[in-house]
Amino acid sequence: MSAISVGQAAILGVVEGVTEFLPVSSTGHLKITEGLMHIPVDDQSVVGFSAVIQVGAIAAVLVYFFKDIKRIVSAWGRGLANKNERYHHDYKFAWWVIYATIPIVLVGLAAKPLIDGALGSLWVVGGSLIVGSGVMWCADQMGRHKRGEDDTSFKDAMLVGCSQILALLFPGFSRSGATMSTALILDLDRVAATRLSFFLGIPALTGAGIYELKDALGAGVGAAPLAVGTIVSFVVAYASIAWLLKFVAKHSFNAFVIYRIVIGLAVFGLLATGTVNA
Repeated sequence: MSAISVGQAAILGVVEGVTEFLPVSSTGHLKITEGLMHIPVDDQSVVGFSAVIQVGAIAAVLVYFFKDIKRIVSAWGRGLANKNERYHHDYKFAWWVIYATIPIVLVGLAAKPLIDGALGSLWVVGGSLIVGSGVMWCADQMGRHKRGEDDTSFKDAMLVGCSQILALLFPGFSRSGATMSTALILDLDRVAATRLSFFLGIPALTGAGIYELKDALGAGVGAAPLAVGTIVSFVVAYASIAWLLKFVAKHSFNAFVIYRIVIGLAVFGLLATGTVNA
């Protein structure tokens, strides 16, 4: 029997799609939902399932930003073929995304036993949600929001890319929250910070999904739940991306900060009462 049913996969797909790009921690919400459905959060196949359905959300980014990605990849290809094209910002940006992904890959491989084990505890998730909300609030207040996407530099990309490690080591901190907060501290405006977070997430999350696929299939999750979870994640994530970009253009991140604190406290309450297992 599959460790996750098709119905459970659909629910988790919705959770993944809604939360992957919002700064509220998709991993944290998936673990909370799995705990409420009495799915073992530390089961290797479940960990693999969570990583694989992220590919659906990443596919939504690829579709939503297809024109931007095509422009950047085309500029990169032209730059590889012709050194006179290498002055173009899009060519440089493509390399920055590649370079900025290397740190999280190295840390992810080195710390995988901890990430899949002790650091995957719901106690860590609850604490990371609350601590991360404080970081996000400070970043939104500190940032001057004066730099747009065309003003990003290699330093920006590397610092924002490295911040993904926080979410990798502390599920609940949120990859989107960490990257957006770092970008805000670097004075990028909210839309530029959000878009940069999207682009930097593409290689990291795609790689994680492909890497975990063998564990998800080989350790107890069937192909049908994986397919359903991934498809649902794609559809919901596409709508979530469109909504988030409109929201950040006119609002601060305060609503997400408050939400994270409430959910973090709720997680502690559920654990304290024994409603869910850490």
